Amino acid sequence: MSKGLGYKYEHQTRRLADFVAFMEKRKARIITTKLAMEWATLPPDRHASWALRLSDVRGFARHVANFDPRTEVSPVGMLPGWKRAKPYVYSDAEIDALLTAALALPPADGLRRWTYHTLFGLIAVTGMRISEAMGLERDDVDLDAGVLTVRLTKFAKSRLVPLHPTTRTALRDYAHRRDALLGSRCGSTFFVAEQGGRLLHQYVHRVFWRLSREIGLRRPGDRTGPRVHDFRHRFAIRTLLDWYREGKDVEQQLPVLSTYLGHACVRDTYWYLSACPELMEEAARRLDRRWEVTP
Repeated sequence: MSKGLGYKYEHQTRRLADFVAFMEKRKARIITTKLAMEWATLPPDRHASWALRLSDVRGFARHVANFDPRTEVSPVGMLPGWKRAKPYVYSDAEIDALLTAALALPPADGLRRWTYHTLFGLIAVTGMRISEAMGLERDDVDLDAGVLTVRLTKFAKSRLVPLHPTTRTALRDYAHRRDALLGSRCGSTFFVAEQGGRLLHQYVHRVFWRLSREIGLRRPGDRTGPRVHDFRHRFAIRTLLDWYREGKDVEQQLPVLSTYLGHACVRDTYWYLSACPELMEEAARRLDRRWEVTP
């Protein structure tokens, strides 16, 4: 039913099948909070956190509870110390260091270093989701017009993402290197792996973790820390700050940012505008000016 409404189930299908197999091994016929927690906190087989796994079971349990009232729906935040991940706002220097480190990836004469340098750079300057950037097809990247077409993202929506001239130049340089190195071996996607196939999420995240450790954003062995998704937080926050400093009507402009990020409604954008002291300062200045009394 969710797929019929446009929601994309990719990894959830596999994880829910794994949960069902887990219940069958225990000969359990009713979803309980205890079972959900036991399964969600098992060592993940790939890169799914316990939060994602528990979220999958909660959604499934809510559906099952409609016809089996014995089903227990696990409450949000039930683990001790649970809280939503706090967004990390990268500095310009940290992004520069990350992109520089990407250019040092081996092999020196290969495409890999340019792929990650350009991919992470594009996400940082556009606020795209990592899946959107990785999923771009060649025909989706119009470098003459300077526009990306992001197709059928969340809830089957598509949108156009205009590019700054410098971003267009960086993408054109990457495309030239890609075609020169791989030629006919290139797949249909714009960003490709070293041998020309599609990039895989697990490898992209592994490279990001490696680079973030190299530049000091993570300590060796850390399972938490800045994420690729935090580039999206930074983009939203920096856009809002620029509007404040330019004296624009931010409330009026916010739907523009929401549309650019591909959100279904403006309230989905608010989460990206948190954890930034500079935004609080700008809000405080506006509040002071609003209530300022002129003698």
